[in-house]
Amino acid sequence: MSLRQELTNMAKAAQGACRATLDLSSARKNKVLKAMAKALKRKESLILKANRKDLLVARRLGLSSALIDRLTLNDKRINEMAQSLRELTKLPDPVGKEIRVFSRPNGLCIHKVRVPIGVIAIIYESRPNVTADCIGLCFKSGNSVILRGGSESLNSNLAIFKTLQDVLKKFGLAQNLVNLVTTTDRRAIDILLKLNNYIDLVMPRGGEALINKVVKTSRIPVIKHYKGICHLYVDDWADLNMAEKICLNAKLQRPGVCNAMESMLVHKDVAIRFLPGMLKKFKDAGVEIRGCRLTQKISRGRIKLATEKDYHTEYLDLILSVKVVEDLDAAIRHINDYGSHHSDTIVTDNKNNALKFLREVDSACVYVNASTRFTDGYQFGLGAEIGISTDKLHARGPMALEELTTYKYMVFGRGQIRE
Repeated sequence: MSLRQELTNMAKAAQGACRATLDLSSARKNKVLKAMAKALKRKESLILKANRKDLLVARRLGLSSALIDRLTLNDKRINEMAQSLRELTKLPDPVGKEIRVFSRPNGLCIHKVRVPIGVIAIIYESRPNVTADCIGLCFKSGNSVILRGGSESLNSNLAIFKTLQDVLKKFGLAQNLVNLVTTTDRRAIDILLKLNNYIDLVMPRGGEALINKVVKTSRIPVIKHYKGICHLYVDDWADLNMAEKICLNAKLQRPGVCNAMESMLVHKDVAIRFLPGMLKKFKDAGVEIRGCRLTQKISRGRIKLATEKDYHTEYLDLILSVKVVEDLDAAIRHINDYGSHHSDTIVTDNKNNALKFLREVDSACVYVNASTRFTDGYQFGLGAEIGISTDKLHARGPMALEELTTYKYMVFGRGQIRE
């Protein structure tokens, strides 16, 4: 069987499985999700063994420490995967939820109701926990999912996938509700992206090259989990001790993820007080700083000069661009010009400055006095997320259960005809 036929059959089966389970009750969904969480813990040693194979290859290939961190599973991360599935059981099922009910003068009663999107293809890199999150979210929201992870995490993804698919089998549910593309043949993505008769939505999660390829090739609607060039702006009204703690967390807690700070902006009136200590702490933590000329001057030339490219770069590593800005307006302009509309924060005690930042920064998640690292479905109380949408339609920010539905109008009449 050709690869094209194999993937077409997979997509057809996923579509059929989705339609066959439209009447699955919320209680049954939750029972399955709890069983999936238990299965992850029960099969933990098998999953970690598979992950070690991936890590061995990754190190041989010389992948960066940040990418290896994203690839790594351990007891804590498997616990988090299982907890995400359990959290989904506590959240309301969006399927069948009435968004609006209204009547027309002619007596028609119109219900606007949430329904599953259908078949969702997720194309992602590195992070094997995405496999469990996507399966859980798609199952609870009534969708089928086709997963295509990166070759660097194939063993881990396969172990997690089989563990969760076996749970569906034990409950007598269609196994094609969840599907994993196991071939490393790069043609698989091109084929999937043309199966618009069966796949309803594509979501790429990975590097800029992957996302650009998907957008260029796809015949299917795409929601982009685009790069995370996240900013933190230290205002002239900032509590500098608070600013220092937030900056360290936003950059260092996990530098290889999309919601880590990549660029730090500092108001000129506090730069001389704030930057020396801040830059020393970053240097002590192994962060390479690339700064503007004024940042260089304050640091006495001990850092690299930032280029235009630096301000456009998602490093996903211990590298940070720094710029001293004239005022709040300049910070907002910089963020809107150089950012990726993901997550940005201001540290300030000035309420008016905070509100202006919230209004005018055009990003999916905008913060006041908090780390960008909170942009995450689990941290937002959404159980997990299938990705962070940096688009504006139809979803923005963490895509969780509600964002994995669309709606339809159910119209009740009593014999009305249109004149």
